[in-house]
Amino acid sequence: MAHIIVVGNEKGGAGKSTVSMHLATALARLGHRVSAIDLDLRQRSFGRYADNRARFMAQEGLDLPGARLVDLPGIAPAQVDPGENIHERRLAAAMAEAGPDSDFIVIDCPGAHTPLSQMAHGLADTLVTPLNDSFIDFDLLAHTDSDGLKVLGPSVYSEMVWNARQARAQAGLRPIDWVVLRNRVGAQAMVNKEKMGRALDALAKRIGFRVAPGFNERVIFRELFPRGLTLLDLRDIGVRQLNISNIAARQELRDLVKALNLPGVTARF
Repeated sequence: MAHIIVVGNEKGGAGKSTVSMHLATALARLGHRVSAIDLDLRQRSFGRYADNRARFMAQEGLDLPGARLVDLPGIAPAQVDPGENIHERRLAAAMAEAGPDSDFIVIDCPGAHTPLSQMAHGLADTLVTPLNDSFIDFDLLAHTDSDGLKVLGPSVYSEMVWNARQARAQAGLRPIDWVVLRNRVGAQAMVNKEKMGRALDALAKRIGFRVAPGFNERVIFRELFPRGLTLLDLRDIGVRQLNISNIAARQELRDLVKALNLPGVTARF
C-alpha cells in the first residue's frame, strides 16, 4: 500500500504547497512512484504548480521527475446513494486511482477546515504541518498565555488531529506520525524565535507531534512557481553554479526529507 503524506493546517500562507511540491519531487527523484492530490479546490495552488511544470517541460522539451497529479472526479448528486457522503466518495475515487501505482501519495490540503481536509487527515500515515515562526500561527496548534510561555490548551486543529488519531486507532490502523515544520524561521536568534521553540517543545510533549526544520524565507521559491520548478530541477535547466542561498535551501530540503523518516527513503540528492 502507498504511504500517505498529508500536508495540512487550517491557515493559509504557511507554505503547504511549496512543501508538498518539493517533497513530492524529491521522492520522485529518489526513484519512488509518487502521486499527488490537491484538495484546495478553490485556490488550487499545488495543481497550478503542477500545471506550470507540465507546460514548461513541453515548451523546453524536458522530462523532469515529478509526481503524477490525480484530480478529484466530478460526481453528480444523483449518482450519490442515500446517506453516502459525496466528498468521501470523490476522495476515495482519487485514492483508488492513485494507490495501485504509487509508493507515496502526497495530499495538499487547503488553509481552511473543509470536509475533504478532515477526511484526508484521517488517511494520513505522515501528517506534515508547516508553521510560520510566529505566535499568530502557533495559535493554530494551541492557545498560550499573554507571554507565549505557558500552553493553556490545544486548538480546534489539534483537536481534529486527535480525533483522526482516535478513529485510526479504532480501525486498527497505524498511528499518524505528526510532524510540525518550523517554516520561514529568521536567521537571527531573536527572543520571539526562542519563545516559539520553547512553546513548540512543550506542546509537542503534550499533544504528541515531532518538530522538524522547514524552509527559510527565500525569494527562489516565488521565482520557481511560474515554471513549476523546484530547487532540485535547477541543474537540469542549465543552472550549473548554485548560489549560497540555493545551496542552503537544498540542504534544508535534505534535512526535511531525513526528518520525516519515511519508509525506504534515503535523502541522496
